[in-house]
Amino acid sequence: MSDVKLIDANSLKVGGYLIIDGVACVAKRIDTSKTGKHGHAKCRIEAAGLVNNEKKIIIKTSHDKIEVPIVEKKSAQVLSVSADSANVMDSETFETFDIKIPEELKGKIKEGHQISYWTILGQKVMRE
Repeated sequence: MSDVKLIDANSLKVGGYLIIDGVACVAKRIDTSKTGKHGHAKCRIEAAGLVNNEKKIIIKTSHDKIEVPIVEKKSAQVLSVSADSANVMDSETFETFDIKIPEELKGKIKEGHQISYWTILGQKVMRE
């Protein structure tokens, strides 16, 4: 199974996911210009990284293909917590692994709690 799919730039919507410079992002703003005398409409896409919230901007012609990450949303149970990571067990596959605790969730994650996590481009990320 592939982690990405291709779509036309003009079919992306605000809140949709895309990949910019190898980073999975969520589109925050999309501006589309009119077609020029000799060219195509352009899409200016402002996005923020899903993992690190880093701001990214790209400009593509509206018919250009852009990569969209396939995000798997799953849940897991916390087995143990150490400084900035937690050892968790997937609720469906019972796989155990360590996952980094995001800054905004530190102190809230406790043993036995259910958490949700996303698998994005092969990386597991804890979500609220």
